[in-house]
Amino acid sequence: MIEEKLVQHCAPTLAGMKTANLFNLSFDSEDCLINAVKNLNRELGYKGISFLVLKKKEDKALIYVFRKSKLESDLHRKGVSELLSTYGYSDLSAEGAIEHLKMRVKYSDGFPHEIGLFLGYPLEDVKGFIINSGKNSKYTGFWKVYDDECEALKLFRKFKKCTDVYCEMFKKGTSVMRLTVAALHK
Repeated sequence: MIEEKLVQHCAPTLAGMKTANLFNLSFDSEDCLINAVKNLNRELGYKGISFLVLKKKEDKALIYVFRKSKLESDLHRKGVSELLSTYGYSDLSAEGAIEHLKMRVKYSDGFPHEIGLFLGYPLEDVKGFIINSGKNSKYTGFWKVYDDECEALKLFRKFKKCTDVYCEMFKKGTSVMRLTVAALHK
């Protein structure tokens, strides 16, 4: 079941098109959850995919699936450090920023607004969401669009097509391992 959820919710990340995705996972025991995440990291880590539990609550966990190399790059885009510093981020390495995000998620009722930067959303859309309190977007798709609607719509179509193709391939027996594109090393 975890693999099916992974394909349904994270196909663009598996394909190397997107920095990260999130999905909720029900679990029977904490040991099962830890083992599932550990196995995914072992199986897909060498392809550049990392998994971590962002938040746990009772029998549900929020799983963060990301490409560390893309996240590192995103965290160093122009303007990102300025926005993140307003929320107390000082270490913008992937590990340091994720640790701070985990704390923000843990002590938040919802999602901290800057989480979009950890998912590869455009900076201007994240800022727009914060300024507008999630209202008045030009379009809502994989995220709320406040800036370049045309570019976002192109990306949304690509992400949807990728998800549709990956789900169909998975249904026909292609493994998650085969569906996952290896990261290009610099």
